[in-house]
Amino acid sequence: MKIPARLRRLAGVGSRFLIVGAISTVIEIAAFNLFVFVFDWDPVVSKIVASLVALVNAYIGNREWAFRHRDRRGRISELVLFLATNGVCTLLGAGLVWLGVEALEAIVGHATGAFALNVVNLISIVIVVLFRFVLYHKVVFRPSKPPADNAP
Repeated sequence: MKIPARLRRLAGVGSRFLIVGAISTVIEIAAFNLFVFVFDWDPVVSKIVASLVALVNAYIGNREWAFRHRDRRGRISELVLFLATNGVCTLLGAGLVWLGVEALEAIVGHATGAFALNVVNLISIVIVVLFRFVLYHKVVFRPSKPPADNAP
């Protein structure tokens, strides 16, 4: 069975995106746990700050490796789109953590423990990763447009 070239390219980009994302996720989880359990920060604030810390790795890894073959519209406009996309994704992740913590506390009747909080955080990360890939692929690191055919 022959895999179409477009599907192979998408799988390659997706694989590189997931590797960059895995590294960023490790950074985010470590920072999140540091902020919550060492510095005693609020989980939602911790989620936002941890996401921003991981963002630096994500931009460099995605621009220079995962989507390196994509059109470069200019660093400033690309960076603005990247930051806007990640702002939306960070808010989505924080909202999911808030919702998950509230739901668990309502179910069990008390504050969540470390394990439950990390499960909620991981679920939020999985949902946000899917959303983020679509936005990176379609908006931030768009493919180059093929040259227009000037034939009559």
